[in-house]
Amino acid sequence: MLIKQTFTAVAVAAALGVSAPAWAQSVSIAIGSEPTTLDPQLRDDGGERAITDNIYETLMQRDAQGALSPLLAADMPSQVDDTTWEIDLKSGITFTNGEPFDAEAVAHSVNRIIDPEFNSEQASFFASITGAEAVDEDTVRITTEGPDPILPSRLYWMKMVPPEASQNEDFASNPVGTGPYMLDAWNRGTSIDLVANPDYWGDAPEIQEAEFRFIGEFGTRLSSLLSGETDLITNLLPEFVDSVPNAMSVSGLELPIIILDVDDGPTADLRVRQALNLAVDKEALAQSLFAGYADVQKGQLMAPSYFGFNPDIEGYGYDPERARELIAEAGAEGVEIELVGTAGRWLKDREIIEVVAAYWEEIGVTPNVRIFEFGEYLNRLFDRETRADAIFVVSSNELLDADRPLSGYYHLDGVGASNTDAEMAEMIVEARTETDEAAREALYHDVLNTAFEGAYFTFLLNINDIYGTSDRLNWEPRVDAKLLVKTMSVE
Repeated sequence: MLIKQTFTAVAVAAALGVSAPAWAQSVSIAIGSEPTTLDPQLRDDGGERAITDNIYETLMQRDAQGALSPLLAADMPSQVDDTTWEIDLKSGITFTNGEPFDAEAVAHSVNRIIDPEFNSEQASFFASITGAEAVDEDTVRITTEGPDPILPSRLYWMKMVPPEASQNEDFASNPVGTGPYMLDAWNRGTSIDLVANPDYWGDAPEIQEAEFRFIGEFGTRLSSLLSGETDLITNLLPEFVDSVPNAMSVSGLELPIIILDVDDGPTADLRVRQALNLAVDKEALAQSLFAGYADVQKGQLMAPSYFGFNPDIEGYGYDPERARELIAEAGAEGVEIELVGTAGRWLKDREIIEVVAAYWEEIGVTPNVRIFEFGEYLNRLFDRETRADAIFVVSSNELLDADRPLSGYYHLDGVGASNTDAEMAEMIVEARTETDEAAREALYHDVLNTAFEGAYFTFLLNINDIYGTSDRLNWEPRVDAKLLVKTMSVE
């Protein structure tokens, strides 16, 4: 009901020729999961990013269409030599606790996130970086293991943290950034409230207060928008695009897949992994679950817009008869396959898992579906010791380069990998440091083909990002799916 009251206040203010009350400049946003932390360097958690994207900032930024430009950096990074990049910084910026944003803060941020003892789940974003050091107050140098042609893109993802506050035990719940918003309250299990940073170095945002509500169940999210309690909901179901005040979609970066354990258990048999791919009617998934707001993956954890996409891989078709034959050849009839997932974090995540499980059951295996709350799910995703035979994940690639998914999910040391393919890992490392674009692309193609032929994943879809918004919200969805409150305004 708050929004209806706000409309009334604005209308009355306009009629009387006076300014609307300050609280009119607020928004409420419903997201699918509560953050597991507010430390922006620790976990690979979309709920955390939704909040910390507004509190913390990065050296580089992208516009809504994905074009890269400086943010906290004064200019684009420049190369000193093949393995050293130099970045000039904007001066006079401080964190909200008063610590200066300077070269020492940048060096601390870089060295912290790549420290193996810190064990960041975002490590695959920064796989090439070996360290950073301050040259002077406003200049920092970052070193890489071999040439790294996409370092500027990596710096778009690495959030800058204050050297002192980030060492505090309560940093994960008391964020301190340079961004346009600050934490006002974390109402555990319910919501997080942000307020505008009064000392923000950039243009002051129009929205002064933002509430992020954690609503995992879609029907409740939809009801919150229709009742006027929220202004924006994520993961709008395609069948409801005509039911909300406004629906927006953008070709997304998110690709749902199922990681298969290549080395242990029933999925260690190539024939089983191939069968699990052939069993799933991906086109039917795209149409029945997403009403066409999705495309079938072409046998790789890549969208066609990513550098390195292999157009020669056609993907696994739908052939349940051949799938049954492969299961029989492997002697795997009736074998139990543990399939782990979560619900509410991604668009139709539970539904995808359940439909895939039904397809698998039709070819003669026994899926054991286990749905965990998001924090426990992440533990199982990123811990090899608790990794299931099959685990559902929706991977995004904000670097728009093959190195991100290949380092994170294909390389044997990747945080989401389930293989020990040393030869493929060597190709990934070689490609990461190859400065000849054609040679680098060829290496990526070889890697993608290897994983396709080995059926390292069950390849599924590339889904659009779909949002529902209120009539009063002005906002443009972004290709990187960030919910930047500073780009929003209300009428």
